[in-house]
Amino acid sequence: MPILLTGFNPFAGAEINSSQLVVEHFARRHSLYPRLIPVVLPTEYEAAGRSICALIREYQPSVVLALGVAQNRTSISLERVALNLDDSNIPDNAGVIARGRLIDPDAPLAYWSTLPLEKMLEALGRNNIPAVISNHAGAFVCNHVFFTARHEIASLGWPTYCGFIHVPALAEVGKPDLIGLPLRTLIAAVECCLEVVEVLGQNVEE
Repeated sequence: MPILLTGFNPFAGAEINSSQLVVEHFARRHSLYPRLIPVVLPTEYEAAGRSICALIREYQPSVVLALGVAQNRTSISLERVALNLDDSNIPDNAGVIARGRLIDPDAPLAYWSTLPLEKMLEALGRNNIPAVISNHAGAFVCNHVFFTARHEIASLGWPTYCGFIHVPALAEVGKPDLIGLPLRTLIAAVECCLEVVEVLGQNVEE
C-alpha cells in the first residue's frame, strides 16, 4: 500500500516553502520510492482539507506523512496532537483569516498522531539530525490538514497511520544569521522517518 507524503506551497509572501522542496525532491526520485505518493497542497484551509480527504480516499494509503514549514525553528518537530481548531492572524493563500473556529463541530476536540514518534526521534538522533517532539501543530493550515486527515481516517475506520512533521525554514548558503536547516538535512530527516513508517505500512498490509 502507498505512503502519502504531503507538503505545502509558499504562503504569507514567502518565496519558498521548505516542505514543498522536500516533497518535490522525492517526486523527482519516484523510481527510488515507488510506494510514495508525493503531493504539494495549497496553503488554504478549505482547498487543502478537501485535497487531503480526496487523496486518502483515492490512494487508500497505509501511512499519511504530512509536512509543513515552521519558521524560526532549528529542529525537526514531530507533532503529537492535531487540534480541532483554526486560529491564526495570518491569512491563508485564499485570503481567509480564521479566528477561533472549529474545523468540524461534530468531530473530537483533538486527535493524537498515530505515528511512532519516539522511534522516529531515535532514528533522527542516530543520524545526528536535530529533532524534538512537539505537543501540537499550531492552528494554521498545517494543523487543519493534520486534523482533517486524522478525522477522515477515523471516520472511514481504516487502520491508516497518520501524523505531521514541521520542518524548519531553509538555511541558505552565505546567510549565517538565517534560522533553519540545509535542504539536504531536511531530506535526510524525512528519509529517516520514512524508513520507520515503512514498517508500519507493511503491518497494515498484513
